[in-house]
Amino acid sequence: MRIGTLAHAAGVTAKTIRFYERAGLLPEPPRTPSGYRDYPPESADRLVFIRGAQAAGLSLAEIRDVLTIRDSGQPPNGAVADLLAAQLRQIETRLEELTLARNALRELAR
Repeated sequence: MRIGTLAHAAGVTAKTIRFYERAGLLPEPPRTPSGYRDYPPESADRLVFIRGAQAAGLSLAEIRDVLTIRDSGQPPNGAVADLLAAQLRQIETRLEELTLARNALRELAR
């Protein structure tokens, strides 16, 4: 799959894909005889995961660590599991805060 097709499938730009390659988040794909990148289909899933992890508040370095463990087929080690658990707690806290704010706004709107 060419970079433009992958970018469209994953909802990112070609520039973002090249950046993730340089950052070590996306493996460098093989090249066609004419020099074009030829991405495997699972690259789209990986990009969606990276974007979701960023949206959840993980840094690129943290995402790289998670992907390294994920790629090895091993379950998350203690440090990664702790990182993910802490991030999940932060998201849950933020959801609770947003729910309270939404309810307060609904009350004010009545």
